[in-house]
Amino acid sequence: MDSDLRSIGELARASGLTVSALRFYDAAGVLVPARVDPVTGYRRYTHDQVAPARLVAGLRRAGMPVAEIAEAVRAEPAVVHRLLDTHLRRLEQGLADARREVSRIRSLLPAEGPATLTRLTLTGAALVAAMDAVRFAVGTDPAVPALTGVLFEVTGTGLELVATDRHRLAVATAEAVVHGPSVRTLLPLEAVEALRHLLDPAPGGPGQGEIELVLSASSLVAQVAGQELRATALPEEFPDYHVLLPRSDAARRVPVDAQWLVAALRAGGPTILREYAGRSWPVTVLGLGTPDRLRLLGPDDLTDGGDPVGADGTELRVGVNGDYLLDALDAAGGRHLTLELDSPLTPLTIRRPDDEGAFSILMPIRL
Repeated sequence: MDSDLRSIGELARASGLTVSALRFYDAAGVLVPARVDPVTGYRRYTHDQVAPARLVAGLRRAGMPVAEIAEAVRAEPAVVHRLLDTHLRRLEQGLADARREVSRIRSLLPAEGPATLTRLTLTGAALVAAMDAVRFAVGTDPAVPALTGVLFEVTGTGLELVATDRHRLAVATAEAVVHGPSVRTLLPLEAVEALRHLLDPAPGGPGQGEIELVLSASSLVAQVAGQELRATALPEEFPDYHVLLPRSDAARRVPVDAQWLVAALRAGGPTILREYAGRSWPVTVLGLGTPDRLRLLGPDDLTDGGDPVGADGTELRVGVNGDYLLDALDAAGGRHLTLELDSPLTPLTIRRPDDEGAFSILMPIRL
């Protein structure tokens, strides 16, 4: 009955789509009215078309192409989820491409005026420790140049160093006296290595005393015991790493004897095998039993179906690249470390108990 049908204006108010958008999606075959008056051309819609219209409105706001919106309206939820995943990956790639192009354009433009400089005074030992804590996580893929350096980020309280290759991320801090605004400088690994070499941490070396850094968005100048190092920053935009930072209130913190764990990893096991890109790869699985005790788990500790709960009652476990874990343990230094485990799908965090500002994250491998 006509009384059960909605006008195009009513559907527009209920769905968030404009009247003109509803006309467009009618012409495109995405949202076809239940009835069109042959004389007046007025469109009428059923109550059951409100939910699809709201879905179309959301997909439209997300920027999904019309052809995929049409597919989503008629698809099962699982298919819609796959379409959303594909669209998000496309958007992320487009954003990455746009950032690279913007960085390239900025490098071609003349400076607007004198560069804003920020001066830091800190000990060479603190800077050496911070660089040593993050260098292992620097990326080597030339296709992603923004990850081939170390981010020097100056805040009002000091200096933070960050490196990531997408599979792991390392963060370290160094106390410093800051004169100037906050600044982010992305230094190529070669410059970081040169600075590390200049800061000889041996007793009596320049790394033991105070040093001065002068940073801008495009450069770093280090004054070390009468010597000067100048470095040009990478013209890339370092990704927003804050989205990967762990929630300290969500994970289980497990004290671990790093010496025991390193020895167990270097002894070669145990591991499980997972298939990727046509090859079998060893995966190191860390498990947490009762009481809280870290274990290295092998195939016998998993059920036949690969269930994340083993026959021994282990509650938490996560799979990681064993070589990456060794790198992180070595960079952390010290015998007593803390591992943070949350779930098999949550990154593993490695911390030094004496320095909450220094930690690394390993991306999990699906079990």
